[in-house]
Amino acid sequence: MSADTPAALHTSSIHSLPLLARGKVRDNYAVGDDRILMVASDRISAFDVIMGQPIPGKGALLTRMALFWFERLKGIVPNHLTGEAPESVVQPDEVAQVTGRSMLVKRLKPLPIEAVVRGYLAGSGWTEYQESQSVCGVPLPAGLRNASPLPEPIFTPAAKAEVGEHDENISFEKVEQTIGKELAARMREVSIELYRTAAAFARTKGIIIADTKFEFGLDENGTLTLMDEVLTPDSSRYWPEAGYQAAFDAGLNPPSYDKQYLRDWLQTATVDGKPWAKQPPAPTLPQEVIDNTAAKYREALEALTR
Repeated sequence: MSADTPAALHTSSIHSLPLLARGKVRDNYAVGDDRILMVASDRISAFDVIMGQPIPGKGALLTRMALFWFERLKGIVPNHLTGEAPESVVQPDEVAQVTGRSMLVKRLKPLPIEAVVRGYLAGSGWTEYQESQSVCGVPLPAGLRNASPLPEPIFTPAAKAEVGEHDENISFEKVEQTIGKELAARMREVSIELYRTAAAFARTKGIIIADTKFEFGLDENGTLTLMDEVLTPDSSRYWPEAGYQAAFDAGLNPPSYDKQYLRDWLQTATVDGKPWAKQPPAPTLPQEVIDNTAAKYREALEALTR
C-alpha cells in the first residue's frame, strides 16, 4: 500500500466539531463539554519530530491495540472510554475519517506527568544509567548492559513536553511536588501494576514489553483515570522474545515491533547532504521504510491477539 492511498490519513478534518488539539498522532475534537473524539491519524513521530509522510493503517492498528489493552486492564484502574460509537457524533461525510481509528472518551483533567515504567534498561534509561548508575533518581545495580532486565520494574516519570519538544525525565520527588504526595504514590502504584500485568500477558505471546508510558487524568470526582492510548508500539518498546537473547549477547538493540526500526533508519538519514539533526524538517521516508514500519505495527497486534 503506498502512502498516498485513501486509506492513509495524515491529518483529519472534522468540520462538525471544534478542534481541541493536534498531537504527534492524535487529533482531538470537543464533543460537548464532557467528551472528546480522539482520532488516531497515520502520522508517526520519532525523536519528537513528526514525519512528513503517514504510515498507512497505523492509526487503526493503534486504536485496536489500545482498545485491547483497555479491556484487559480495566480491573486495575478506570479508563476514559465511554463505550459510545465515534461515528455517532460526526456527520455522514466524516464517518470514513473516524471509523476504526477513533475513540469517544470522557473529558478529564490531564495530569502533566508521563508515567513511565521500565522493566528493561533501554533508550534514555540506558544513557542515564551509564552516567549515574541510576534512572530518574532510582539507583540500579552495577554491571547492567543495554537491554538488561531490571531486578524489578521501576517508575521513571517524565514531565510532558509541548509537541516538538523533548519530554524531560524527572525524579519522583518532582512528581510529588507537581501533583501531591498521595496522588503521586497512587500513580506509581497503578502504573507498575498495569505494566506487570501487561508484560506478563505479553510474554505468553512471545513478546517482551521493555518499557511503556501511561497517561492519566482526573474525572469530575477526582478519580485517577487511565487516558490517551495504552501499551501501543508508539508508547512502548515491544521486543519479540525470539530475537532478544542473541541481540543482547551481541550488545545490540533487540529487534523490535515498535518505532525502533524507524529510529535506527533515521540515525543514518541525511537532509541536504548532512546527517539529520533530529529537528524539523524530517527526512523523506523511502517507501521501504514506510512499508516495513507498517509491517512492524501489524506484527505486534497479530502476535498479541493470536
